Formats: sequence, C-alpha cells, structure tokens
Amino acid sequence: MKHCNIVVLGSGGMLGWEVVESLKSSGLKACALDIPHIDITKRESARSVLSGVSSPGLLINCAAYTAVDKAESEPEAAFAVNRDGPANLADECERLGIPLIHISTDYVFNGKSDRPYKEEDAADPLNVYGRSKWDGEEAVRSRLARHIIVRTSWLYGSRGQNFVKTVLRLGREREELNVVSDQYGCPTWSCDLAGCLVRIAERVLSCPEEVPWGAYHFCGEGITTWYHFAFAILDEARRRESSRIARVSPVPSSSYATVAARPMYSALDCGKIRAGFGIAPPPWEKSLASLMDALSQGI
Repeated sequence: MKHCNIVVLGSGGMLGWEVVESLKSSGLKACALDIPHIDITKRESARSVLSGVSSPGLLINCAAYTAVDKAESEPEAAFAVNRDGPANLADECERLGIPLIHISTDYVFNGKSDRPYKEEDAADPLNVYGRSKWDGEEAVRSRLARHIIVRTSWLYGSRGQNFVKTVLRLGREREELNVVSDQYGCPTWSCDLAGCLVRIAERVLSCPEEVPWGAYHFCGEGITTWYHFAFAILDEARRRESSRIARVSPVPSSSYATVAARPMYSALDCGKIRAGFGIAPPPWEKSLASLMDALSQGI
C-alpha cells in the first residue's frame, strides 16, 4: 500500500510534474499517478488504483485532454478525459471522504467580456475543449461538496509542448514570426500555478473546516496578447543567446485560421483567490524571465 498526503493525477504532464516537485519541496508526500498506471476515464481503474493508496488526505487532478484543435475531431476522447474523468474522481473522493482540487480553464468563457472574468460569470464555451472542461467542472460540483476548482489560462512551462517553447524553437529557425495580436489573456507559468496549488493543499490538510470551497481563478498578473507575449519571449531569448533570433510581427486572428474557435478575451480576475487564500499571482513578465533563466541554465 502506498502512503502519501496527496495523490497527484496527471503527474507526467507539464503542470502535474511541477506540482509533484513543489509538494516534495514543501515536505508533503505525493503519490504521483499517470497513464498507464491509472485511466481516469474508467471508474473501475480509478477505484482500484486509489484504493491502493493508504489514507490519502487530498487528490489533485492535473490530468486533462488539452489538444484544443484536435478535440474538434475527437470530441469523445476530450469528453472522456475532461468530463467523465473528473466525474469518476469526484465519486471516488466522496467514497474515500477526501477533498479534490481540479484544474480548469479560461476557455469556459466566450471571450466577449470587456473586463477580466470573475468566477461567477456565465460560462459559454466556444469549442469542444472548453465545453468538455466546463462539463468536468459541473461533474465535480454536483458530486463533491469539498472541492476546489482552479481555472487558469495560457499555461506554459519547461516541460511538454507549450507556446513559450514553440516560439523559442521557431525563433531560432525562422527570420520572422507572425503572431496573433487581437486575442487577450494572462500567461501563467506552471511553476507559479503549482505553488498556488500547494498552498491551497496545505490549507486543506491543516484546516479543512476553514477552507472556502468552490471555484477560483489563478493566472499571471497582467493582460497581454499572443503577439506581445511572443515579443517578450524572443526579447528574453536575445538577452541570453548569441544566435540569431527572429523578428515577430502582429497579425489579426482572421489571417490565422484555427480549427477550434478561441475566445478573443479570456483574462481572469484573481481577486477571489487573493481574498480566500492570500495568494497573489506574480506579474507574467517576471515569471517568464524566471523560466527563461531556468531554461538557459538547463534546469
């Protein structure tokens, strides 16, 4: 029987890996689980594997289907992981008598707001990925009272495929990059989000009766566009590299067609998580610089 304080699902992904590392640094014992050892889309698998963990105090679900465009042609796969998986996990948490922290997305909103979205704003996803994540939230809410849902946006990190690593690769291969300049959001470093989740986890384990359960937003502080984000990435690269780095040019969304529709504005208001947990997200520019330092040092 494995013994741990916290079970982390999706531990091989960009965020899950960071969460496990952050838990280790905080002194909490983490049980790291991912495919093929567990399949959250199958209730029997979730029950069998979680029953083999000795007295867990909390489950953090970082597992997700995140291929936004591919989800349009694979809706069954997206809903299986993003809706049915959280439903199975919430049922198991209810059976085991433990809370669940579940990660969701800014893509549950339609992008028509003129201000950062708050947790209580109406969901209206534009694509299959967003709908599957919203349905996953609803599955958790309807099954488990003691839950924390954390919505984030524009997540990037040192592991896996993400916007920062793609821009860095293309910036070394090409003379110029064209990047969408009319979609607005808040870049979020996976390390920052992991730290946020660990702080919530510590509160859940130490003072469960005082936890303000529900949905929260966490993302990098500040609103930008994909173009300005890419410009900042390449600017940071120029500071650290002697090799040629591409220029970046702004283009409208209309000239860069994608299979799945994206919200034009998906900035998130993080006031609730500041008030409820005392967690203040750092400026996205500062976090980007920290990641670039780590990448240049091979960390």
